[in-house]
Amino acid sequence: MNEVYEFLKKCGTYYLATVEGDQPRVRAFGTIDLFEGKLYIQTGKVKEVSKQMMANPKIEICAFDGNTWLRLAAKAVEDDRYEARKHMLEAYPSLQKMYQPYDGNTQVFALEDCKAVFSSFTEEPRTVEF
Repeated sequence: MNEVYEFLKKCGTYYLATVEGDQPRVRAFGTIDLFEGKLYIQTGKVKEVSKQMMANPKIEICAFDGNTWLRLAAKAVEDDRYEARKHMLEAYPSLQKMYQPYDGNTQVFALEDCKAVFSSFTEEPRTVEF
């Protein structure tokens, strides 16, 4: 899990895929946090991505660091605790202009049942599950 966290932090931007009905939806994301032994992502409850993850928690993340890419399949489980939202926003101070842990909009999701595949053109794919 730490390796996935460090990889996503290094990349900065990753691409999150959700499902809306039968249509995949992909967008750029940039938040990743370690809290209480789990990976977390953050969004706003007013966004379509939030509605999509609440309706179908299966997500995929894809990131590329210039040499290696990561595909991470997971289940996004909302953690509605103040402490989880606060921890995320402390990790990303720039978000505090738009979000506050008590604003009713800030939403964090713990990633569970994770399967991460690291791939490159020069090495065999390597899978990590947590």
